Parts: sequence; C-alpha cells; structure tokens
Amino acid sequence: MASGGGNNRNGTHRNSLKGTTTTSTASTDKPLSVNSNPSKPAFKNKSSPLTGASSGLRKSSPGSLGGGAAKDDAGVPGRVRVAVRLRPRNAEESVADADFADCVELQPELKRLKLRKNNWDTDTYEFDEVLTEFASQKRVYEVAAKPVVEGVLDGYNGTIMAYGQTGTGKTYTLGRLGEEDTANRGIMVRAMEDILAEVSPEIDSVLVSYLQLYMESLQDLLDPTNDNISIVEEPKSGDVSLPGATLVEIRDQQSFLELLRLGEAHRHAANTKLNTESSRSHALLMVHVKRTVKGREPAHSSDNGNSTSMARSLRPPLVRKGKLVVVDLAGSERIDKSGSDGHTREEAKSINLSLSALGKCINALAENSAHVPVRDSKLTRLLRDSFGGTARTSLVITVGPSPRHRGETASTIMFGQRAMKVENMLKLKEEFDYKSLARRLDIQLDKLIMEHERKQKAFEVEIERITAEAQNRISEAERNYADAVEKERLKYQKDYMESIKKLEEKWMMNQQNQGNERKMVHIAEEVAEVKKLLSKETSLRKAAEEEVDNLKSQLAQLKMSEALANSEILKLQKMVEDEVCQKEKLEGEISMLQSQLLHLSFEADETRKRLDRGGPGKVPGGLDSPVSQVRSQLKDSGNGEKASVAKLFEQVGLQKILSLLEAEDADVRIHAVKVVANLAAEETNQQKIVEAGGLKSLLMLLGSSEDETIHRVAAGAIANLAMNEKNQELIMSQGGISLLSTTASHAKDPQTLRMVAGAIANLCGNDKLQTKLRGEGGIKALLEIVKCGHPDVLAQVARGIANFAKCESRASTQGSKTGRSLLIEDGALPWIVQNANSDASPIRRHTELALCHLAQHEVNAKDMISEGALWELVRISQDCPREDIRTLAHRTLASSPDFIAGLKRLQIDY
Repeated sequence: MASGGGNNRNGTHRNSLKGTTTTSTASTDKPLSVNSNPSKPAFKNKSSPLTGASSGLRKSSPGSLGGGAAKDDAGVPGRVRVAVRLRPRNAEESVADADFADCVELQPELKRLKLRKNNWDTDTYEFDEVLTEFASQKRVYEVAAKPVVEGVLDGYNGTIMAYGQTGTGKTYTLGRLGEEDTANRGIMVRAMEDILAEVSPEIDSVLVSYLQLYMESLQDLLDPTNDNISIVEEPKSGDVSLPGATLVEIRDQQSFLELLRLGEAHRHAANTKLNTESSRSHALLMVHVKRTVKGREPAHSSDNGNSTSMARSLRPPLVRKGKLVVVDLAGSERIDKSGSDGHTREEAKSINLSLSALGKCINALAENSAHVPVRDSKLTRLLRDSFGGTARTSLVITVGPSPRHRGETASTIMFGQRAMKVENMLKLKEEFDYKSLARRLDIQLDKLIMEHERKQKAFEVEIERITAEAQNRISEAERNYADAVEKERLKYQKDYMESIKKLEEKWMMNQQNQGNERKMVHIAEEVAEVKKLLSKETSLRKAAEEEVDNLKSQLAQLKMSEALANSEILKLQKMVEDEVCQKEKLEGEISMLQSQLLHLSFEADETRKRLDRGGPGKVPGGLDSPVSQVRSQLKDSGNGEKASVAKLFEQVGLQKILSLLEAEDADVRIHAVKVVANLAAEETNQQKIVEAGGLKSLLMLLGSSEDETIHRVAAGAIANLAMNEKNQELIMSQGGISLLSTTASHAKDPQTLRMVAGAIANLCGNDKLQTKLRGEGGIKALLEIVKCGHPDVLAQVARGIANFAKCESRASTQGSKTGRSLLIEDGALPWIVQNANSDASPIRRHTELALCHLAQHEVNAKDMISEGALWELVRISQDCPREDIRTLAHRTLASSPDFIAGLKRLQIDY
C-alpha cells in the first residue's frame, strides 16, 4: 500500500497479530458488579538478579478480566479492568534484534509483567490479566470481553478498548474477521455471535453504527458522504449520542461481517516504517441492544381466568437497553521512528494529541481531580461514559518485545496502570415498553370492534329472519283461522237447519197427535240442548277472534319498530349529506385562501425585488437587526401591501392562516409563511401570533421543511418575534437554538444566514438565557455562520456577540457571574480581534463594543492580551468615531492592572 494518510483500507488482512482494524460500540444491559484488584493498581518494583522480586508486590486478583456477578476480595465495584497482551517478534525484529533479549518478561500465573531497563535492572507491574504471545483469540475474548458482553445483555453499558503502540496487534485483537481461519476471529465478531445467540429476532433488536475519528472529524464508515457527525450530550444524564450516524439493524452474523468489511474499506490507513498498514484514525463500533425481559410477571390467582388474562394483557413488557462500544485506537508513534512526513505527519500529530487528551482525563480520574478535561478532544467526549461514567470498561493494552521500542512499551504500561485506578458507577437501564403495550391494545381493540360488528350484523340478520318468519306464521294462522271459522259456520248452519227441520217435523207430528204433552216436553228439552251447543260454539268463535286480534297487534308493533328503524336511517343519511355540504364549503374557503395568498405573495415578491434593486450598501443604523429591516421594507412598500395583509387578516382570521403552514402543497406553505412573516413585522400582531401557536408552527417548519425559501422567511419571522423578552424564553424552551443552528448548517443563501444570525443575536441580549443559550450551542452556531463571509451576515453575528458580551459585563458588575467569559471559552475572541478594525462600519462598531465589554472583567485580561486585543483597545480609545465607546475603552485601560502592566511590557505609550 502506498504511504500517505489519504489511503483507505481494502479489506485485506494483516500478517502476524495484525488484523483488519475495526471499532464497535454496543449497548448492553446486565445486573452485575465488577471484580477488581486493590485500589493501588500502579505498583512498580525494581529487582536484581541477586535479590529477585520485592515482597511489596500487589496481590493478584483471581478470575478472568471483568470477573463474574459477585465482587472479588478487593470489592471495588465498577473499576476499569486492564489486560496486557504481548505480540511475538515479527520477521524484521527477529533479524534486527537477534542478539538482544526481549524487553518484556511475562509471568501469567502471577499476573505480572517485568520490563527490562538493562541486563540487571527491571520494573515489575501487575495487571488484571497477562496474556502471552501464545494466548489464543478465544482466550483473549473470554477473559477480556465476554464479561462485558454478558453485562450488556443484562442491561448495562459496556466498553472494550485496545491501546498500544502502532503495529502491536490492536486491530488483530479486536477486528480480525477470521475468514481464512475461524480460530483467528477477533473480539468484535465473537461478541456479536454471543449477542445474536441471546436475543430474540421477534421481540428484540440489535442496531449497529460504525464510525471513525479522523483528524478530529467524526466520520461514518457506512456512509462516507457523512463526514462531519455532531456529538450531542444530554444536559441532565450526561449521555453521549450521535444523531447523524447511520444505524443498521443486524439479524444474522453474515450481515454483520459484510458491514465490517464495508467499514474497513472506508477507513484511513498508511504505510509507515513501523507498520505497513497503520491505522490513521480511531475506529468505534457501537452496538445498541434492546431486550425484552421474560419471566418477570408476578403470580396471580387463577380463580378468575378472565380477570387474570386482562391484567396480564394490560401490563407493559419490561425492556432493557444496553450499548456496547468497541474502540480500536490508532497506535501512538514517534515520528522519528515511523518516518511520517507530509500529510501522514499531520495525521500522526492528530493521533498523538487525541491520545494525550485521553491520558490527561484518565490521570485526572485516577487522582480524583475536581476537573476532568473531557472537552479537550472529541475522543474523550465519545469515551465520557467509559471512564468515570456508568459503563463497564475493559482495556486491552498491546506491547511488543523489541528493546528498540522500550520507551513506547513503558508508556503503554503506565497508561494501563493509571486506567486501573478509574472507577465507574454501573447503572442498569431498564424501562417499561409502553409503546408495545399500546400496539397490543390497539390490536385487541380492533379485534373486539370487528367481533362486535360481526355479532351486530348477525343480530340484525337474525331479527330480519325472525320478523319474516313471524309474518309468515301470522299470515298462515289468519288463513287457517278463516278456513276453520268458515267450516264451523257451515257445519253449525247445516246442523241448525237440520235440527229446525226435525223439530218442525216433530212439531207437525205432535200437532197431528193433538197435544201429546210428553212429546212436547221432550222437544223442548232437545231445543234447550241445541241452544247450549249453539252458545258454546259462539264462545269458541269469540276466543278465536281474540287470538286473531292479539296476533294483529303484535304485527302492528313489528311494523312500528321497522318504521322507527327507517326513520333513524333517514336521519343518518341527512347527517351524511350535511357533512358533504360542509366539506364542499370548507374546500371552497381553502381555494379562496390559496388564491388570496398567491396574490399577496406576488405583491410581496414584487416589493422585495424593488427593495433589492436599492443595492446592498443601504444598511439601517442602530443594531442592524432584521426586525428593523423588515419594518423598513414594509414602510417603503407603501400602504398597498399593508392593506392586503390587513384585509386578509380580517377576512380569513389568524387561525386559518396558521393552519395553512401545515398544508400539503409546498406553494401554499411558502405563501402562508410569507404572510405570517409580514404580520410578525408589526408589534401589534406579535402577541396574537404567539398565542395562536404561530411560534410553534414556525419552529416546526424550520425542523421539518427542506425548502430554502421557507427557512429564510420563517427565520425572519422568528427574529421579529425574538424582539420580545417573553417570546425569547418561549423560543429557547421549544428548542429554537438547536433548530436555528441546524438551519444555518444547511443554508447556502446569505439572506437565510442573515435571518438566522439576527434571531440568535436577539436571543443573546437576554440576561436570563446566557448559560442556556451557550449550552445549546448558540455561540458556536454564530461562529460557524461567519464562514459565509457576507458583510450583512457578519454584521448580525457581530451584533449577537456584542449583545452577549454586554449581558456578561452587566452580570459580572452585579456579582452574579464569575470566571472567564463564555465567549472566550467558546473561541470567539480571535474572530472579534480580527474584525475589530473591519472596513464595514456595522461590523467594526459591534466588535469594538464587544471588546470593551469583555475588558470590563479583570479575569478576561490575560486572554485578551495573549490574543492581541490590547492593541485594538488602544486603537479604539484613540481613533473610534463614537465617543461613548472611545471613553469606555480609555476607562478600561486606565483601571485594569493587567492592561497597565501589558502596556508597559509592550512599551506602548498611553
């Protein structure tokens, strides 16, 4: 491979202990306590061939690196575990150092390492694990990494890191893929095998991101175009997140190996004298594991099966989230030995600086220092949780046997000794998965609704069937009854006629017999009997008629129920028709609003074009805020546009205008945001816009829209609203600084950057928001915006810095602030000094005022002198056209002891 820092890895494997360099980070959960040795891990003892090792050596801790769930004899929970691994001699060392003994001697059974100073003097050190050059990859994983991986699966964060001189086998230990020989698989591959073996693909998830820190730039190895990932720190928990990094879900081991190959192909490497494939960046592999805990449900009584099932279905599952971070640090190197030059030399400097910053942090943690400089490097910010945080950390330091590199070997050993003094506070990360419960309840609700609809439909079908059957039965009963009544009537009529005929015949016979009394009595009895039968038949007929009437009443009730159901259906149909009419009416109003917005937008664009033709040289006085510029534009445009906006505002209403900010049509959103911006230019409308939710809608547009015009106009409207102190607090509470910073980072139009800078500048003038504004990156956002170079943009940045410095000066005078200025801490002073004598008067005026306010606080004097601000203060006190600024600079120089001493030292006559 050709030398130089610009080369990328091609996926080939290194010889000896060198493997493909990769870094992995994973989130893991596990309840555990970490084994540890006594609290003094850095012990050194000199011995001679006669006296041997001193008896003052520290006792070694039994067990593997990281230990089990119980504490060891020392009982220091959460201490960083350190293992040392020796690389065998390579071919070059076998020839060059053939006449010399190895500078390192290992005693693995005692967990000791001896470093030879010369033939008769050695230094002895103890570690948690000592791995010889014959130790297998499986042995290294089991003692150094497996306990951390198990902890990740149980709910804790974990870190596995390799540190050592370049070419000592860090990448071989961590990132070897083992494609030719599976026994050579590194820690990353073996860790993912164990994780995938324990998680359930149906309910658990494993997400992986692969990054590299190259020349203090955090880059995505899975997406090379994403080469400037920001690091976000949670203010409360202190957790570090990378919102811009690519996250890939891993389902099987093969996809993970392909991901590692892809990342290795994009990683920077170079050919040096010490290593033919030297890593020029720190690689980080992050694995986020989310596991659902099984078997944690409390026992319930089985008396009521339905209630037990319902209670179980309403209980959210317990989820544990863990993160595993595997860090393959670039090797430290001495430039005179590695032979680096040109760009490779700059890469080596960057690597050594970041490793130096990491060493300073570990020294501070080991000595319990009150200040740990974690912000000196992006590497220390990324490893904030690994050292002194909540993660279980395992460090593998790699050394070589060559006596030519004894100095580098000793430095690596001392790094490991200091790391053993660092203690972390392990924290279990588990929570209830309410989202999963909500999804499950939604599914159950859908099933119940479907079951209810099915039963309702079946009930309606059954009602219809019963109604039809009843009607059929009633009809049949009516027919049968009519037939029976008719038959009975004919029968009784026939019998009656026959009886009458017989009686007549008998009467005639009796008449003929002239008054036979006995026969007459008999005839009378027979007539009485016939009358009884006739009465009985009449009562039966009445009962049948009552039954028919009852059936008719039931039929009438069924017909009434059917009529009521039909009336309900008619009501529902009428409601649907009313809804359709209302929808058509709303659509008509929306089309009218769109046409009015298009007309108003056209007028606003024409006015803006007329203003733009006035030239960039016309800059209003005062503080040059976008608010005053927007107001002047509205005034110059005449009463026509104001009348149009006011007319639209009165006819349509603010709520309807704000609702169009969420329209699907992009043109409608653009015109709507322009109308809101014009309304926000008037102070009388600002409070109404905020109360109606307009500020929230504008901030949402900044975060969701990708249109440059919407960004520019929305930022201008927010700048107008930010003139009010109450609105400033609302903007900060709703994440306005982060949204404005993100908008500025993606903006290309200077006008958009000017609006964003103006909004931030207005927020800088609020005394109550100083700390929060700086903590959310407001000052750094202004310093990023200055890269644009446009004079109007730089004027707004200068105004914001002047406002911030003025508030700090006032707070220092009142005694509510101590310490250096936050502007100086964020690196704004060099830019202020550089632009204090700018040709553009607005930039020069604001930067001169900012320098005077910074100089009011004595604690800032030394930084200002070292950056050359003293010369500018002298110039301001003599040549500034504004008398108030000139007087302020003169008074500051005359009252500050440090400035007076600086004037004498620099021999400046004043």
